Amino acid sequence: MAAATQDRDVVYRVFRFPADLDDGTVLGVRPDDDGLVLGGPPAELEYADPHTGVRLRYDVGRWVSPPVRVGFGVHQVVPSWTADTPTGCWIQVEMCGWTDDAPVTDWYVLARWAADDEGIRRTSVPGQRDQRAEVDTDTLTVTGAAATGWQVRVTLARPVGATVGPTLRTVGAVASGPRPTAPPPAPTAPTPARADGTGPTRADGTHTTPTDTGPTPTDGTARDAAGDPAARGRVLAVPTFSQRLHAGHHPHWGGGGDSWCSPTCVTMVLAYWGVGPAPDEYAWVDPADPRPEVDHAARHCYDHAYRGAGNWPFNTAYAGRYGMDAFVTRLRSLAEAERFVAAGVPLVVSAAFRTGDVPGLDYDTKGHLIVLVGFTPDGDPVLNDPYASDDAGVRRTVDRHRFTAAWQGGSGGVAYVIRPPSVPLPPPPAQPNW
Repeated sequence: MAAATQDRDVVYRVFRFPADLDDGTVLGVRPDDDGLVLGGPPAELEYADPHTGVRLRYDVGRWVSPPVRVGFGVHQVVPSWTADTPTGCWIQVEMCGWTDDAPVTDWYVLARWAADDEGIRRTSVPGQRDQRAEVDTDTLTVTGAAATGWQVRVTLARPVGATVGPTLRTVGAVASGPRPTAPPPAPTAPTPARADGTGPTRADGTHTTPTDTGPTPTDGTARDAAGDPAARGRVLAVPTFSQRLHAGHHPHWGGGGDSWCSPTCVTMVLAYWGVGPAPDEYAWVDPADPRPEVDHAARHCYDHAYRGAGNWPFNTAYAGRYGMDAFVTRLRSLAEAERFVAAGVPLVVSAAFRTGDVPGLDYDTKGHLIVLVGFTPDGDPVLNDPYASDDAGVRRTVDRHRFTAAWQGGSGGVAYVIRPPSVPLPPPPAQPNW
């Protein structure tokens, strides 16, 4: 394995089905060739959808992971998954914190997810907070407990009497410790008061968790010792799509295109891999739309509780619909990101900044998704920034250290990793975060 950069503790672990079925506890599910499906005598669950008022009964089964011990104090955990959910079917993803041989938090619902919106409405669950932990949309933050691990529980649901049900292919989570507390570098240009230039707070793709308010980390110079020289001077052929060409489109899905940075980025990466929705899947989009795939992604990433299309794992789960192996993790530096570019894998990364913080990204945002597509020979990142007036303006090159500060300070290094299962990931560091 490559050497780890240990500025921050981060570990990602994934379970793949059917291979990892027996690692956990099985209740009413069984393996098949594609993953984990309902099997055996099912239990029944009544679910009242808070977004439609519809109350239905479902056959359900459950898989519970073993405790995943990460070896450090866990501050945040973000799950992600890939699954197929035929119409009317859905999955529920729950998490809890562990220490040693016992749970130290309750179970919290991180998602009730369906690939479409013809059955239940895809949703996170607000209002989950107690003395031990709290949920902020897609992130479990441990606040009053000493957790050194996590556990995930996935429920598969199909309408009673249905003959087909959901298939779970993967489920995993990235756990991270507190952010480093080194003081941030002094800016060389004035930065005006922050305003969200890309849509409502957290509806544009990213978020700063209220309980994760440590100082911005250093500019990343010390972290860059273990990069991949093969990434320097390499720019991947990711197409450029502008979210702002969709301004005003379907405002009921998170405010329209001005807030669709995350699904626009995912659409770019899917197009890079040559996959995405077929024309009959987006036939409902206005034929004059400049890129109907973006509207389709926004609709099918939309979180009805969060009221935006920027729920991190909902976006990677959308990519999973098209055969991608997709997950959310946190990277410690652009040196780690270089390994992905060298392997031919673009990344969707989450940053926050003010005008002047990152020259070339001249607007204010509390959270924004951007595709990292390559590096200059000197190591500066080359980006596809969807917040451009047209497709031609999407490609940007920015300063390495300033972008590192915006990425690590804004989201703690969040990245979507999206690639076909046949494309290998780069070797992980000793403390594996992929």
